[in-house]
Amino acid sequence: MIDFQSESYTVIVADGTFPQHEIPLGYLKNAKRIICCDGSAQNLLLTGMQPDAIVGDMDSLNDELANRFADRIYLYENQDTNDLTKAVSWCSDMGYKDIVIVGATGKREDHTLGNISLLAEYVRSVNVIMVTETGILQPLLKSSAISCFTGQQVSIFSIDPETKVTSFGLRYPLSKTKITNWWFATLNEALGNSFSLEFSQGRLIVYLKYS
Repeated sequence: MIDFQSESYTVIVADGTFPQHEIPLGYLKNAKRIICCDGSAQNLLLTGMQPDAIVGDMDSLNDELANRFADRIYLYENQDTNDLTKAVSWCSDMGYKDIVIVGATGKREDHTLGNISLLAEYVRSVNVIMVTETGILQPLLKSSAISCFTGQQVSIFSIDPETKVTSFGLRYPLSKTKITNWWFATLNEALGNSFSLEFSQGRLIVYLKYS
């Protein structure tokens, strides 16, 4: 997972519900740089912070802000991707490879599901996590050990239903299990300060609840 203390990561603020919880706000306040998907810039400014770049198709950025931040607007008019994907692609092109996404959930459920699923695409080119009001979502491309705390609530989602997953350190273990539905490996619990997931192919997304 991206080191919260390193202060070398980039935060992308998506145009969902703006963070209120102290953990996503902490990532924002300690970020090396903040990139806004166009419409999220206005909410960021209300906190006293400013975007280092605004990326997207600019369909939800008002004229006053467009003029005020004209020197840091990067227009992507391609309608085949959403603004979050445009922002991640821009960061990757700029060499910003450690990315924390906030504000990507909390409004329309279809947008929320789409944004979460995209983590499994983004992780092919960048190190990325999504930080929400309740927890952290981390995509995996290979077997990994994950830091946690005893009793932490854990859910595991498989993008590729043929992936066989084995877990160590969870209350309800998986043994070469195919996670064939979104609910199937949810509501698990960590037994110590780390757990591991083993799988030989496919993509997983792990959710870690704060408390």
